Amino acid sequence: MVEANQRPAHDQLTAAADAEINKARMIAAGNPHRLNYHIMAPANWINDPNGLMQYKGEYHVFFQHHPYGVQWGPMHWGHVTSEDLVHWKHRPIALAPSEPYDNGGCFSGSAVEHEGGMLLFYTGVTYDGGINRQNRHNRTEVQCMAASRDGITFVKHTANPVIAQPPADGSKDFRDPKVWKHADRWYMVVGSTKDQVGKALLYESSDLSEWAYKGVVLESDGTQGYMWECPDLFDLGDKHVLIVSPMGLERRKTIYFVGKMNYDTGRFTPESTEEMDFGFDFYAAQTLEDDRGRRIMIGWLDCWDVGMPTQQGGWAGALSIPRELALDGEGRLVTQPVPELAQLRTGCKQLNETLVSPDSANLLAGVQGDSLEIMAEFDLASCSASEFGLKLRVSGNGGEETAVYYDAADKRVVFDRSRADSAGNPGISIAPVSSEAGVLKLHIFVDRSSVEVFVNNGQSAISNRIYPQPDSRGLELYALGGAVKLLSLAVWELGSIWEPQA
Repeated sequence: MVEANQRPAHDQLTAAADAEINKARMIAAGNPHRLNYHIMAPANWINDPNGLMQYKGEYHVFFQHHPYGVQWGPMHWGHVTSEDLVHWKHRPIALAPSEPYDNGGCFSGSAVEHEGGMLLFYTGVTYDGGINRQNRHNRTEVQCMAASRDGITFVKHTANPVIAQPPADGSKDFRDPKVWKHADRWYMVVGSTKDQVGKALLYESSDLSEWAYKGVVLESDGTQGYMWECPDLFDLGDKHVLIVSPMGLERRKTIYFVGKMNYDTGRFTPESTEEMDFGFDFYAAQTLEDDRGRRIMIGWLDCWDVGMPTQQGGWAGALSIPRELALDGEGRLVTQPVPELAQLRTGCKQLNETLVSPDSANLLAGVQGDSLEIMAEFDLASCSASEFGLKLRVSGNGGEETAVYYDAADKRVVFDRSRADSAGNPGISIAPVSSEAGVLKLHIFVDRSSVEVFVNNGQSAISNRIYPQPDSRGLELYALGGAVKLLSLAVWELGSIWEPQA
């Protein structure tokens, strides 16, 4: 293990933060928008997932956390663990701002196993003046490390920061280290910007303490954001994938590049690029490789500068369901929910070979719920409808609804939350559907104030938050302008992921 120094002040600060969360958790627990099967803190603010890894048989997920309020503030690292990627336990807060190099916050980062212990890499932040997320120019960002023997209690490295300043290719925006091992060397990619161009910067190390700058692994082409946050670089099949979350686009989103990484030159050559998720609420995604060789991704199921009605209920922010990444036969990235989530299913209701038309009675009139998994398959070859799909979280008078439907003219799936609630967030998300598709498969996860949609076995995804009234629980099948054949539909209620706390 690298040398670490126990700091009593850090222990005291993490304990104080845990105590604050324990005081606030009962208020948050009573909020009707509280999610049932997504990772959240017990109370108060969270954002980016951090430090995803499997360690000593358990999955670990850390996250950016402000334990002292429902707004963003000095970042700590919250922590949950799971043995099966489904049922989770809250653990003590892992990192708190405590040192001269991180007293403004412990920003996002990653985790690796080394010599039997766990190492966290994070961005330490200090401010010249008051802490303010919007004022990036009065902020200094450095890369730091903390160590643990048990994966629960962490001490910060005596030689922090391990990278004390950005290279000439970067700037003061210099954050979110993702660390991994290739061959016998360690590598780190860090997000940055220079001259309004987003960049991913590459470092190399033999011992995880001393890092040598290798260069710009990839940068924006001028249309992909002025700052790249939360970079993640990994191999997948016979390709490599780089994920980044750009700032400066019309809509905050996560994008990916599929291509080839040359470790000799330190350069990534992209062959294709696309949005990771076409919704408004999927950002700062990070991945891990588990002991089955799967590449699993989790994102922040929210975004910056939007209405968050949950803040009135004592909490803000959640993480997406875990998603498995793969490349299809044409080298495109597909994302699907991990199959372990089927453990949460109860009470299946099914329909088969049914024609849905504008004159049809609602075939799902007897199905209600706010914590559901839905799998529906429609025949496109025989479809005469101009629009068809499902309405979720429908109120008794029809005033509230969230629609997920196929637009036949433009061959796309549309997620319309314009009537979902009174939060006032943007309403329409659109995901493409392959023009060769003879069927449309919709795999939908509804969890009180979130909806995640996977189209045609994960060829595209849409993730959005919604905030309907608690009694808006209806579900409808519908078609407009003609009929569509429903080949199959299954609806399950889903249980809670949270293990009882001692």
